[in-house]
Amino acid sequence: MAGKEEAMRDIPDLLDSLSRTPNILAELVDTIPQQKLDLRRGEGFWTIAEHASHLAEVQPMLLQRIGRFLKEEHPEFIPYLPGKGEEEPDTPARLEMASALEQFTTCRLRQLELLKGLDQGTWRRTGTHPEYDAYSLYILVRHILMHDHWHMYRIEELWLTKDAYLTRL
Repeated sequence: MAGKEEAMRDIPDLLDSLSRTPNILAELVDTIPQQKLDLRRGEGFWTIAEHASHLAEVQPMLLQRIGRFLKEEHPEFIPYLPGKGEEEPDTPARLEMASALEQFTTCRLRQLELLKGLDQGTWRRTGTHPEYDAYSLYILVRHILMHDHWHMYRIEELWLTKDAYLTRL
């Protein structure tokens, strides 16, 4: 992309990592004391439960995007911007944690089922997304992994980091 073709040698690693994320997320959330799940660490901060809920709630949209890459020639996507827009709340809806983790796992298994065994040509399929200079099935899948891990990092940070060292976004 942008003058350089993607090598995509890491596809097996991406799929393996995506398959492991539900267990990592579940263990992380299960480790956190219940009284910390809904603690809001400052104005504009999501709670731990909201981060976990967000991860669960975006999975159906990501599953749909994967499906569109598989069915459409060059899909055009619209940005998903939670908290932006007149009717969007500033924070995600808070799901019950067991339900959120189950939804995350179920959708992730469906995503992986769609991705398993795809050929290089399919992985290279491109689409248009106004937020990105380049967008392909490969980039989407890598983005899903990075998104998972960014929110899991944030969950751990909100749980363990002292106020003076907490990342302000």
